[in-house]
Amino acid sequence: MAELASLARPYAEAVFELAVEADNIEQWSADLDLLAAIVKEPIMAEVITNPQVDKTTLTNIWLDICEGQLSEAGKNLLKMIIENKRLTIMPSLLTQYQHLKAQHQGYITVEIASPYPLHDAQIENIKDVLQQRLGKTIEIDQTIDKTLLGGWLIRTGDQIIDMSIKGRFQQLTTELSR
Repeated sequence: MAELASLARPYAEAVFELAVEADNIEQWSADLDLLAAIVKEPIMAEVITNPQVDKTTLTNIWLDICEGQLSEAGKNLLKMIIENKRLTIMPSLLTQYQHLKAQHQGYITVEIASPYPLHDAQIENIKDVLQQRLGKTIEIDQTIDKTLLGGWLIRTGDQIIDMSIKGRFQQLTTELSR
């Protein structure tokens, strides 16, 4: 996972720089969102990793899927990503791009993972605390992760606040093995 983030970082920074210069930050956001969603599809994962599918065929498949939904710049990025055999970085590229976008626009996106959906009051409480702590407007992105067992895992940029039962068990295991 960290390797994908490292591979995606230069692409995300370059795309964001282009987006700012061309004043089309939202278009790039939509393009990357579409490409990341397609990569996450199980059927596409099989196609991407199939050694019998050459780059030209793969490019044609992707362009057919994205027909009418992807900007010309997005198509060029897609072709370059396919040429460099980096399609699997798309979700990480999207995440990093969204982080750069948030910084540029003065807000921070915080991901809260929980084994159950949070109530609106809980989300607002967390948002208020984080806004005071970080001094920026907070946008919450909630995900469900049943493996946490209970509690929350809060991620913002490089910071992780692990208040999950799973995290506490891992910490206890580490301390006991010393």
